[in-house]
Amino acid sequence: MLEDTVVALRPWTEDDLPQMVRLFHDPEIAFRTPVAAPFDAQAARAHLEMVRRARKAGDRLCLAITAAEDDVPRGEIMVNLRDDSIGYAVGPAYRGHGLAARAVRLLTAYAHEVLARPRLHLWIEADNAASTGVARSAGYRPGDAEAMVVEDKGRRYALLPWVHDRPGGPA
Repeated sequence: MLEDTVVALRPWTEDDLPQMVRLFHDPEIAFRTPVAAPFDAQAARAHLEMVRRARKAGDRLCLAITAAEDDVPRGEIMVNLRDDSIGYAVGPAYRGHGLAARAVRLLTAYAHEVLARPRLHLWIEADNAASTGVARSAGYRPGDAEAMVVEDKGRRYALLPWVHDRPGGPA
C-alpha cells in the first residue's frame, strides 16, 4: 500500500466490486476513459480480472484510490509499465477534493523510486481542465511529444503529453 496522510492506494479486492460500479458508471468517466460503458456488475468483474492479469504479467499496476481514514475506494490510478504512463479516474462524489493530485504524486514517486522509471507521462485532452490542473499540481509539465490520437467508443480525440522526470534526471 502507498499512502500519505489523506490518500491510500491499494489493490482492488472482490469486496470493492459494488463500489467500483458506483465509481465508474458515470458519463464523464465513460467519455474520458476506456472503461466499459455502461459499467455494471459484469463490467466490474471483468475489470478486476483484467487488473489482476495485467499485474501478474507485469504490464500494469492498477490501484484503488482510497481515503486513509476509511479504505472506501474513491477512484483508480494505474501505471502502465510498457509505456511509463499514469492514468486515473475519480468517482463523481469524490471530485474536487485533491484526491487525484495526491494519488498521482504518490504513484509518480513510487514509479520513480521503486520501479526506476526515469520519465512518466500523463496523456490529457486539451479541453480537460480538471486533469490539466491535476497534472500541474502533481508537478507534471507539458511534454514535447506529438499528440496521441485515440479512437474509443466511436469517438476520435487527441491526448496531449504531460511529463514528470525523476528528480535529478533529464529536464
